[in-house]
Amino acid sequence: MRPAWPLWPSCILFKKVQLIRQPSFRSSSFKPLKFAEYDLSSPAEPAQLETPSVNQEQKDPRTLSSHHDIYALHPSSPGSPLYQPSGAHILQKLQAFLRAQFPSYGFQEVLTPTIYKRSLWETSGHWEIYKDDMFAVTGRGAQGSNDPDKEIGEGEEYGLKPMNCPGHCLLFKSQRRSYRDMPIRYADFSPLHRNELSGTLSGLTRLRRFHQDDGHIFCRPSQVKHEISRTLDFVQMVYQTFSMGNYKLRLGTRPEQYIGSVDDWDKAEARLKIALQESGQHFYINQGDGAFYGPKIDIILTDADGKDLQTATIQLDFQLPKRFELEYDISEPEQDQMSVSRSGPSTASAQTETPVLIHRAILGSLERFLALLIESDAGKWPFWMNPRQLVILSVGKNAKVRQRAEEMAKQLASPDARPGPQTLNAQRFMVDYDNSDQSLAKKIVNARKKGYSFYAVVGERNLQRSPELETLDISPCVHSKPQNIWQAIEAFLGSPAPASNTRIEARVEPRATSIVMTIHRCQELMKELESKYL
Repeated sequence: MRPAWPLWPSCILFKKVQLIRQPSFRSSSFKPLKFAEYDLSSPAEPAQLETPSVNQEQKDPRTLSSHHDIYALHPSSPGSPLYQPSGAHILQKLQAFLRAQFPSYGFQEVLTPTIYKRSLWETSGHWEIYKDDMFAVTGRGAQGSNDPDKEIGEGEEYGLKPMNCPGHCLLFKSQRRSYRDMPIRYADFSPLHRNELSGTLSGLTRLRRFHQDDGHIFCRPSQVKHEISRTLDFVQMVYQTFSMGNYKLRLGTRPEQYIGSVDDWDKAEARLKIALQESGQHFYINQGDGAFYGPKIDIILTDADGKDLQTATIQLDFQLPKRFELEYDISEPEQDQMSVSRSGPSTASAQTETPVLIHRAILGSLERFLALLIESDAGKWPFWMNPRQLVILSVGKNAKVRQRAEEMAKQLASPDARPGPQTLNAQRFMVDYDNSDQSLAKKIVNARKKGYSFYAVVGERNLQRSPELETLDISPCVHSKPQNIWQAIEAFLGSPAPASNTRIEARVEPRATSIVMTIHRCQELMKELESKYL
């Protein structure tokens, strides 16, 4: 018996049809599905459903970002992206992913000011070494210098923060600390500002305003080795999740301009080198490439042009804790060659110690990491972070069908929706609908061009069934790792279906490009893919 409506509209005449393999969802061996190739009768129409091969120009993050509505740049604020809703969604997903990992690694998120007085930057050493790369700001009535007749700091100029470490030092110092509190780990996504030369600005990889997944660990000297090792594990887990495990580790040593003693630097460099050796990962040394306050381990990724870009970083710092006079109470002196006692008499109640500070960023600049993702995946996002996860395509011009497509999109977008305020953990998916007058074939081509992970087709048969029996034809569309997504779908369909009074929970269409499933099962599939970061 002919179905109420076909997957492809009968009005289209195909001049060329290429047979495709029908995947078996019970087979142990698996190959990713390829869509049929087709030619329309008009030569002006697109000629294939396969994603075209991507040349070097098409992989340019700026070209892809414009095509997928990620961000815009404007001369009114050079080097400061204006994010479209799609770009904001992706950045928020990156932040949400890291926030989900914080409890496992002991981090607590904090919020700190964007602007500080010059005296703070002088204390930290940034004004001496880094002031040319900072934005100076003058407050109302300020003269840019200290006036003895005014309140302390009233006449000072300010600086937009290029990094978060001084603010985190103030947070640590705001309370009395004990050795039992250590380590203390802060995480911060506050925007940073750096006064880069206009000629060095480049897309998302070199900016004046950006977000960094900044973190700082205040620990005892005896805890340094463990904290460095745990941070390297954190980096490895994250980059494997993003299929970017082929990174390089670079150890930067004391630069020409630095603060602190050579002895402290030598000890810090030795600690980082030992941690890298014990990690079993290959690394190389870049002499003189450390931060001005301490040596660092940089994680290096290579872009499509062969250019090395730093993303993550781990830095060991003995200088800022001394400059900010940070201390914690100890019951007895720590037996560690890197300890710096700030105590007077050696009594347990009066003994204090200076903590060691570890700076760490896992993704580094979120904007730079986003540019690498855009380039490596050519705009084909993983489902879990795709701003276009699913589009509902209506068939024909029936007003009721179009209304049902819109209703389905809202239902699938908010599976946990309820009347009144939504719960804090309510899940939401990025689902759109296309009720245009275009043919179904054109709608499918447009869905692929726009980068939707899936498309679903809604026709008149959806009006003929009760809601509990209503099904959708779901088809994978565009994905950065198509084999992974199909394997996940296969595993999902192979699991026992939940108890339901529907006759069909999910099945594979004979055409092999679509899967028929209920709305409930579609929601469960999307939750499954998002939970596995696919």
